[in-house]
Amino acid sequence: FFEHAEVFGNLYGTSRTAVDTVVNGGQHAILEIDWQGAAQVRASTPDTRSIFILPPSTGELRSRLTNRGQDDHATIERRLGNARSEMSHYHEFDYVVVNDHFVTALAELKAIAAGEGEALRIAARKDVLTPLLDDLLGP
Repeated sequence: FFEHAEVFGNLYGTSRTAVDTVVNGGQHAILEIDWQGAAQVRASTPDTRSIFILPPSTGELRSRLTNRGQDDHATIERRLGNARSEMSHYHEFDYVVVNDHFVTALAELKAIAAGEGEALRIAARKDVLTPLLDDLLGP
């Protein structure tokens, strides 16, 4: 595996062969993985760009999990409880995108992939992100 992790009691991993095939074909490999897998990728591939995607608020995260209709109440509460721990790793990443408006978030992701996302680096957004992080991570 290129990376692997246990998330919410489930085991996940990304095939090294699949990533190598994409990269050797001259394309970017985009992995949707948690912070554990991202740490493994950054350790083995230092020139990787890492992006942490945050929800726009705790309330919106709850609403999105509920509206998916895939989990029972207990599972949603467990996921919300784990989310704070997961989100506390945002600072380990190069960039942060807030998934508030899909079109805006997509444009920001495209800018980062194109090497034009300097304004989206965590250090550049610290002042803007502080109120959101206070909501998401709490005291």
